[in-house]
Parts: sequence; C-alpha cells; structure tokens
Amino acid sequence: MGEEATGDDMLEQIRSLPAQLRWAAEQEVPSIGTHSEILFTGMGGSAIAGDYLAVIAGPHGTRVAVNRGYGPVPLWTIRQRPFVVAASYSGNTEETIDFVLAAHESGLPVATIGTGGDLADLASRHGWPSIEVPAGLQPRAAIGYMLGAAIKLAEAAHSVDDQRLSFVEAADFAEQSVEEDSGLWQQAEEIARALDARIPIIYGGGPLSGVVARRWKTQINENSKRPAWHSTLPELDHNEIVGWEAMKDVTGEHFGIVALTDQTDHDRVMHRLAHTRDLTEDAVPWVGRVHSSGTSTLTRLVSLTLVGDLLSWMLARNADIDPVQVTTIERLKKLLAEEHE
Repeated sequence: MGEEATGDDMLEQIRSLPAQLRWAAEQEVPSIGTHSEILFTGMGGSAIAGDYLAVIAGPHGTRVAVNRGYGPVPLWTIRQRPFVVAASYSGNTEETIDFVLAAHESGLPVATIGTGGDLADLASRHGWPSIEVPAGLQPRAAIGYMLGAAIKLAEAAHSVDDQRLSFVEAADFAEQSVEEDSGLWQQAEEIARALDARIPIIYGGGPLSGVVARRWKTQINENSKRPAWHSTLPELDHNEIVGWEAMKDVTGEHFGIVALTDQTDHDRVMHRLAHTRDLTEDAVPWVGRVHSSGTSTLTRLVSLTLVGDLLSWMLARNADIDPVQVTTIERLKKLLAEEHE
C-alpha cells in the first residue's frame, strides 16, 4: 500500500487511499496566519474535500463555506475576510480559476491545492501558499490527497488542531478495509447486488453522513454511469417523504434507498430514520444501512467514503462498464473550449 496507484484501474486508485493519507500526514506547510473562517472553492472531486473539511473543522470553531462555481466572491467576505483555499486536482478547472482570481482581486488571502496547471502558475506568480499533490489519478479518486492537503492548510491556519493521530487511524483503517476479505468490502458487495438495475437514493442522517451521501451520489454518477441522488434528514421528512406516494409501481421496481449514519447524528434523526423507512418501504426498497466506523472524525468520514467508492466500482463492474472514463464530461469541456476560442 505504500506505492501510488496510477493508470486506468479504478479499483487500484481506490485502494491507494491509505497511501494518500500517509502522504498528506507528512506534508509541511509554512505558517499562514490565524483564520477562523475558510472559503473553500472547487468543483467535483476536488470540492468534496471542502465539505469534509467543514465537518472536521466545525468542532474547532471554524466555519468552512464551500463554493462550487465561478466568481465573484460573495459579499459577506467583505466583512468576514475568510482564508480562501482553491482546490483543483488538474489545476485547470475554469470555475475555480475564475473564482480564485476574483478572491485575489478582492484582497482575500489565498492558498491552493493541485497537481500543477494554471492554478500552480497563479500561486507561484502571487506567492500564495500551495500544496502540490501527486498526479496520475482520476480527481475523484484523489480524495486522500485533496482532503489531506486541505487539513494541513487548516492546521497551518490554526483552524483545526493537529490531526496527526487522525491521519494514522484513518490510513490504518483504510488499509484493512480495501481488501476483499474485509467486512466493509462485503457490505459494499451486498448493497451493490441489491442495487442491481436500480437508481440509488442515498440518505444521510446529519452533517457527517450527509456530506458522504453527496460523495456516494457523485461516485455512482461517475464510476457506474447511472443516475443517483442524495438527501439528508431531517429536511427530507418535510418534502421528499411524500414523493414516494404516487408512482409506487415505478419506484418499487427501479429505485433503492441506502441510509448512512454516524454517531453524531441527532437522536431524533435516528427515530425519524426508522419512521421514514416504515412509511415509505411499501413504495421503495431500503436496501442497506451503513454506520460509520472509527474514533476520529476523519476515520469515520473515510469509513463511509470507502463503502461508497467500492460500491460505485462494483456497480460498474457488475454492469460491464468502464468506471474510469467520463466521456460526456470530456465532450462538454471540448464544447466549452471551442466556444471560448
């Protein structure tokens, strides 16, 4: 597990997570002042690192807002003056480049994360703190690098405490979990079989499980090339719960719900989850529930993430689909580039 995964094998990229976390734990970042608010900007597999960082930083009194899109910066930054972290694995994500330039023009402090590209050039030109992560992976498979770098920047900004022990626990847990004889692997296999030919619906129970539900949704989209959506309790009990009433013949045959939970989920949410299942399972099957494992917040995020990552790969494997290629996204980028010429 000490070597980086490269090439076209998505499973090996997923299995590189322990090595990614160990790499991140060893990164040294220069002091960048003290910041109690972070504005994280990125897209896709890079942006999810900001969502995860928000869960880790919250108990330390640090607010992390995540921007997914172009500039300008929101007006609240005029007063709050957050520390801006721009993350792009490729270094060339146009929305992120646009936003970070707007942040710089607004006089906000900026740091960057990526493998190079235009973002690294900007960091070098303006003297921004930057962490260069290893290349060679699909951005969605580089969660350990991107999140780990984000955590190290937050440590340097005194926004979170030293996460060294959390990195060790998370890496050790991931190393044990990505093998075929692990309980986590078997859990992913069972859910993948239950979701065969179904559209996955991922329900989260709180801040931690809710952000991982989003990760599951996007991993299923990109790896298994099928639609999916995610929702979070208790909000979904105020709207989505009635959305299962009118088309039971369709939803019962073509959809499947997976619930994600964590020890930080509110007690009332756990009651809501049970009642929500009772009230809807005649219209849509609930095919699995995954509870987080581990002591640290980082490890619990990793535990839920790995089940979803493996599940998305298994769905692709079972359907004989290439989990690596994202042809439609590449076509879209080409069309946008042609319009920009």
